[in-house]
Amino acid sequence: MKRLQILGAKCRESDRLVQNTRTAARSAQIQFVMEEITDVTRIADFGVTMTPALAINGEVKSQGKILSVEEIEALIV
Repeated sequence: MKRLQILGAKCRESDRLVQNTRTAARSAQIQFVMEEITDVTRIADFGVTMTPALAINGEVKSQGKILSVEEIEALIV
């Protein structure tokens, strides 16, 4: 099971990344747990300086942009 973490404030950009990530995970037919992290201290613990960010199993894969469904699929399979 993959742990997909979206790091960022509750904003339009983070919401789009959440939607794209959920769509990609379902399309790839993987088992996943989605976690939205909005706490600034927890975000800083990941070393993230720009949001929104995507981490997979605790490893930051992207920050400062909204990945497409296709880009996310490539990261999670």
